[in-house]
Amino acid sequence: MASTRSPDGSPPAPRRPAPEEAVDGPTEAATGPDPARAPEGSAAPGETARAAVDEAPAGKHSGRSGTVPRPDPDGLPELAAQFEDEKPGRALTGTVNLLVGAAAVAVGVLALWQVFRPLPQGSKYYLIIFLAGVLPLVFLAYPSGLRLRRRADQPAGFHARPGAEPTHDHAGLSGEPTHDHAGPSGEPTHDHAGPSGEPTHEHAGRRSDERPPAGAEPEPRTVRPGAAGSRSRPTVADWSLAALALVACLYPVLPIPFGSGGGGYDAFLDRQGLLAPADLAMGTVLLLLLLEACRRTTGWILPAVCLLFLGYGYYGGLLPQSWPVAHAGLDFSQLVDAFYNSDSGFYGTPLDVAASYIVLFTIYGAVLDLSGAGRFFVELSSAAFRRSRTAAGRTAVASGFLLGTVSGSGAATTVSIGAVTWPILRRAGYPAERAGGMLAAAGVGAILSPPTLGAAAFIIAEYLGVSYLQVLGWATVPTVLYYLGILLSVEIDARRSGVRAVFVDVASPWRLLGRFGYHFASLVVIIVLLAVGMSATRAVVLATVLAAALSFLDRAHRLTPGRLTAALVGGVRGVLAVTAVCAAAGIITATTTKTGLGPQTAALLLDGARAVTDDPAVVLVLTALLAAVALTLLGLAVPVTASFVIGWVIIGPALLDLGVATPAAAMFVFYFAVLSEASPPTALAAVAAAAVTGGRLVPTMWQTLRYALPAYLIPIAFVITPAGLGLLGIGGPRQILTATVVLALSVAVLAVAAGGWLPGVGPAGTPERVLAALAGVVLLRLEPVSVAIGVGLAAVAVAGVLVRRGSAGRSGGQAGTTAELREVTR
Repeated sequence: MASTRSPDGSPPAPRRPAPEEAVDGPTEAATGPDPARAPEGSAAPGETARAAVDEAPAGKHSGRSGTVPRPDPDGLPELAAQFEDEKPGRALTGTVNLLVGAAAVAVGVLALWQVFRPLPQGSKYYLIIFLAGVLPLVFLAYPSGLRLRRRADQPAGFHARPGAEPTHDHAGLSGEPTHDHAGPSGEPTHDHAGPSGEPTHEHAGRRSDERPPAGAEPEPRTVRPGAAGSRSRPTVADWSLAALALVACLYPVLPIPFGSGGGGYDAFLDRQGLLAPADLAMGTVLLLLLLEACRRTTGWILPAVCLLFLGYGYYGGLLPQSWPVAHAGLDFSQLVDAFYNSDSGFYGTPLDVAASYIVLFTIYGAVLDLSGAGRFFVELSSAAFRRSRTAAGRTAVASGFLLGTVSGSGAATTVSIGAVTWPILRRAGYPAERAGGMLAAAGVGAILSPPTLGAAAFIIAEYLGVSYLQVLGWATVPTVLYYLGILLSVEIDARRSGVRAVFVDVASPWRLLGRFGYHFASLVVIIVLLAVGMSATRAVVLATVLAAALSFLDRAHRLTPGRLTAALVGGVRGVLAVTAVCAAAGIITATTTKTGLGPQTAALLLDGARAVTDDPAVVLVLTALLAAVALTLLGLAVPVTASFVIGWVIIGPALLDLGVATPAAAMFVFYFAVLSEASPPTALAAVAAAAVTGGRLVPTMWQTLRYALPAYLIPIAFVITPAGLGLLGIGGPRQILTATVVLALSVAVLAVAAGGWLPGVGPAGTPERVLAALAGVVLLRLEPVSVAIGVGLAAVAVAGVLVRRGSAGRSGGQAGTTAELREVTR
């Protein structure tokens, strides 16, 4: 289909059709390629998603050449994978797929067994077995991604022998082809593939020796199933690394002597602090394998950070002892012992969380997804607001919240809701960049929304020794305020941009609830079981069983044994990258514990704030701001889980030293670790949204930042003042209610300041927006004087907007645009 962009590359201006247009309801493309049921009044399966593919304009995004790929409804999982913290894995087929699937099922069964019949040898023994089952799968499921430099005497496209795999530009480390894209069957397609999957070297439908016409726009790349990850088989090197990982992981429990080492689990524990040469060798091998696993799943940055900490532990003794970060020094055997044979290394709290909680919740999410819950949530959101002027925006936000209960991933949720709601947003008149910002902010909310918060929330529960239900309670009010800010921004944009009503043709919400409302049952069961004191692991397993049983109420999504097995495999594969990250995080935590780096860094942070002022209140505010900046920068480089672990051991002590309550400090670090997905210049959720809408990347990032603004400010509120603990549900009812109401007002005036519009009144000028921004910031300090000043500033800002409205009415429209006047006089 011809491009919908204007010649200058910008998105076309939205057309002005009839005041109300009808669009078909969402389809299964939001949650996967499974066949969908079609409730009465809804569109046929695939119809709306294909409209999104056909009509979505192409755009640019940084870090990649060419245009942003248009989402193919069958390739949404692959498209989402491109913008995750983790790299996309291989799309395995044949015998290898069966082997990996069988191993994944075994790991899943082990995790479920551990919930009800824990291994008698203890938790660490289970972690050793779990890592031995998962780490080899990482090397089989994720390609190396390394490329060898072509020899100067070999031209591009050289074949080493007849029938050999084409290498063209580069070949992988073990001869694995590394072309830019793969066709539907996994065959290399160089840059683009033609309809038949044959290589075309430049663009589909054009010969390799043909150049595009002068002035022609480059053709957009199309995302096909499997394009995000390589469909090639694991290489010999991959199989070798997998076998080596299995041996290195199982070594501590193998009852086989290896010289002075080996001999079983008890003998291994007895050598803690005095490792045998075989222990040291195997620990070093496992260290290198974990770094390689992290590189394959997340890129180079996290392994580099781990090596930085490793180097600090080894060479820190050479630093001048007058430096605050200097320490006595550790030799290599001490470091390996801390990593391999202690409770703070590879088998520490992060891995325990991945093996005990995250894997069970990913299995639960996969079961919910295959049972049709994702589609139902999107349809329900569309039905609830289908006759509202802001229905398009509200549908996107509500879909993000509901899908977040299943996904727990920002980029994946963004792609899922965008594939369905972008056609609705476009017909309503939303520019691509503004719609992309809305979708990305709603997607990031998936990691912040109970009951399935991001992986770091489970680590909080373990670090603090509290129940997961308590962590959910701490996250409830901030989540409500976050979505309040997004919804207010949606209302403001709808009026400021002249968004028109779009009728979404889906069944009534009551009919959907009556027919498919059972999808909420398992979510409710989790909360109820946690409330009565059941552990989170048992609660989620029982909820998974319930969701699987209820799936038989829908013929199209019933979980037959084959589909249930697929959910189990998908859940375990979904935790491979997280497990590698959590195990590698043990390098950071163990080094920090052995060297005392955490308290030393906290002292540096406090000294920096105290160099400015001696006022304790100001020192706390400055420390919180410095910590927020540091955590945001850290989150740009490493995944959310690793960002939280590093932030907690390095920055957390500084907040605790200033008297900040432990729950407030932990949630502060958690929120800023999560917000890396919305923070320029990486903003993975925004990049995913731009790929769906075709909007320009940088404006989409700034729009995402505007929509997600409350999430950056709310954590500061519950750190800088004791009254802020009310936002975490801590304190009496009066404290909680007061903090919630005041912060809701802060979020509202900040939305007015960012959007330039006061809902129900009219446009806000620059003076009113400045006053509203000041009011919102002042209200963050939940003290009586600050609240009074903030309310006064907000009142002055509202009065200014009212005066502006009156002036606009008397002058006949000179104060605003035609669209603004229609809103003012309506």
